[in-house]
Amino acid sequence: MKKIFLASLFLSSLYSFSQEIVSSTPVEFKKNVDVFQTVNNDNNKVTLFMSDKIKVKAIQLNEKMQVADSISIERPDTKIYKSMIGYNISNDNTRLFWSSSDSDAIFSQLFDFNSRKVVTKQYALVLKNEKVLQQFSENDNFYILSVIKKSNNLKLHIFDKNGDYNEKTISLDGFHFFKLNYIKSDLYGVLEQNLLAFEPPFSLPDINVNNPTSLNETAKRRKCYFDKKQLVITIDLNVDFTQVIIIDLEKFTAAEKIIKSTSISKLSSSGFQKNISSNSFFIDNKLYQIKTSSDEFYFTIKDLEGNLIKEYTTSSETPIEFKNSEITQEGGDFSGSRTLETSSQFLRKINNLNTGISCYHIGENILVTFGGISGPKQSGGQAALGQFGFIGSIMGNVFFNPTMDNFNAYANKKVVKIDGLFDKEGNHIKGDLQPLAFDKIRTFFDKNNDVSAQILFKIKDYYLGYYDNKTKEYIIRKFND
Repeated sequence: MKKIFLASLFLSSLYSFSQEIVSSTPVEFKKNVDVFQTVNNDNNKVTLFMSDKIKVKAIQLNEKMQVADSISIERPDTKIYKSMIGYNISNDNTRLFWSSSDSDAIFSQLFDFNSRKVVTKQYALVLKNEKVLQQFSENDNFYILSVIKKSNNLKLHIFDKNGDYNEKTISLDGFHFFKLNYIKSDLYGVLEQNLLAFEPPFSLPDINVNNPTSLNETAKRRKCYFDKKQLVITIDLNVDFTQVIIIDLEKFTAAEKIIKSTSISKLSSSGFQKNISSNSFFIDNKLYQIKTSSDEFYFTIKDLEGNLIKEYTTSSETPIEFKNSEITQEGGDFSGSRTLETSSQFLRKINNLNTGISCYHIGENILVTFGGISGPKQSGGQAALGQFGFIGSIMGNVFFNPTMDNFNAYANKKVVKIDGLFDKEGNHIKGDLQPLAFDKIRTFFDKNNDVSAQILFKIKDYYLGYYDNKTKEYIIRKFND
């Protein structure tokens, strides 16, 4: 049997041109091989992992994407540990975490490149009265976030850089929780609410503001934002306000903010009930909110005390003055993309979809995407997969590559959107938008679609890794905004 784990991976010629190949090597790939990566933000070193049903190989790359070292080990017991769920960094080494299907059995592998050993450890979690919501890797820690059943309590299961485990319970008693239609609830009930087909119970997407985030994630009404010192959860189940929960990751305490949205009449001029939707995005300690009906649209920027910083509005009868792009529609009844001409079309269409807003830093400015997205089309009882194929064969891999997941997010969905550029004070900046790295990567895939095992990560610039099925090489290319 041919081995795919080659010690010479990525030792071939290297180039430094933007949007060009920075690393490539001939490699023989077997089927059902997963490729993913972790990034050490302190030194910009990348650890690339290749896994099949038998082995896991960790390949450490330096800042030039050259191989520094590699270690192989047997994959954990596949009967118990079904997927990779996270990692943490320990003294330049990476510890992988594997999980059972119910998350109560955790297995770690520390790849120590100094001793050339792999240290393993098993953990037993008691999750009988909990629902797991999300996982995070930060502060040299790996976190599992859960909610305790029928309560207002969150719990953090924390694995530190030494491999030690502890847990912290965070009380949200006294906070104000409401399901849809302002039905009073506890935190568990709010997270349990079923918003299918777009948003299942206990889904809480982790939004990384350092990457462009698709409307597929930001149109969801329950989201979280994680950084080194705090975890922020936003809830937009009801259209009149956003509930913001701020968790201090040093003191393990929580604070609540209720940020009201702009008021829109719920009755049309003819007396009929109007459909109103709203959503928000948290960035730079501010809340960017949208609220829309079929004939009105409001975009506001507020601080966490609810003070208004900027407001923009449009209607079905007026042009959208704060946009920097055409109104585009992808998917739906049309293949490819088409341009919509009027504000009326934009408002009517997004109001019939899942409405969302997404923000992304471009230098000191912020690119804001406004729009709506449908749920996935169904085929054979299963949601359609990404437009470039199944990225890896283990569901847990999406944890390691949320950037690639965002890149694929609009496949098999109807999306209507516009983009606007704003400075850090919220003032609109007029002018044409320059292509982003994501746009350049899409153009690349339009011309190069015979690829597999894609990864996408960011270290100042974006790096795309993929296996070229024609040349039998694994290639890494660099793209910039």
